[in-house]
Amino acid sequence: MKQTLQLIGEYYILMTRVFQKPDKWRIFWKQYVNEAHKLIIDSIPIVSIISVFIGGVLVIQTANNMDNPFIPKMYIGYMTRECLALEFCSTMVALILAGKIGSNIASEIGSMRITEQIDAMEIMGVNSANYLILPKIVSSVTLSPFLMLLSFFLGLIGGGIIVYTTGLVLPSQYIEGLQFAFKVEYIYYSLTKMAVFGYIITSVSSFYGYYATGGSLGVGRSSTKAIVISSGLILVFNLALTQIML
Repeated sequence: MKQTLQLIGEYYILMTRVFQKPDKWRIFWKQYVNEAHKLIIDSIPIVSIISVFIGGVLVIQTANNMDNPFIPKMYIGYMTRECLALEFCSTMVALILAGKIGSNIASEIGSMRITEQIDAMEIMGVNSANYLILPKIVSSVTLSPFLMLLSFFLGLIGGGIIVYTTGLVLPSQYIEGLQFAFKVEYIYYSLTKMAVFGYIITSVSSFYGYYATGGSLGVGRSSTKAIVISSGLILVFNLALTQIML
């Protein structure tokens, strides 16, 4: 319990240093663009591939479990859309990004800590926490919701590909299900969750990387802790946000 409270205190102190006004906005926006490319744009391929295949799998599984002739086939498209919008495109994508982005951030900042680059920045009077971490958090929070939207549309397309190639349901029925009882609030709900998850992933991973110790092995341990803790927090906040927003 004592160690947990100490970690929470250290995290809070670090975040107070992170969320300060940047010394030079021009450098901040340059870092923002670089981090957006590394954290978000480079994640598009893996998110796209997984989303297309998950959309196809959802259609196949839903069709195989809806063999009752009294249930309209258009519900296959409806259930696929709801599963993607409510859970997969936010929570599952965030868990995937926790592994990819989290390890990247923790190892990058951890290596800088081990090689004393962060100490050198502090000696020169630079707020290293603000300079290194704030662009990562801002880029992740503002741009990760677009990954959710991309995942959602590609998931629907993946389901459509299965519909057209297998004939499990008529394309018109699938499209009708996608349009049936659509609630835009569910999209806003997933976008909000994705922004929160983006903050969790970047801040927690940066925290463990910033306080890494013990050489290269310590960097590896920090990366592992960052992935595990951020994944656990994603699940906890997923439950909390679902209870609050739905």
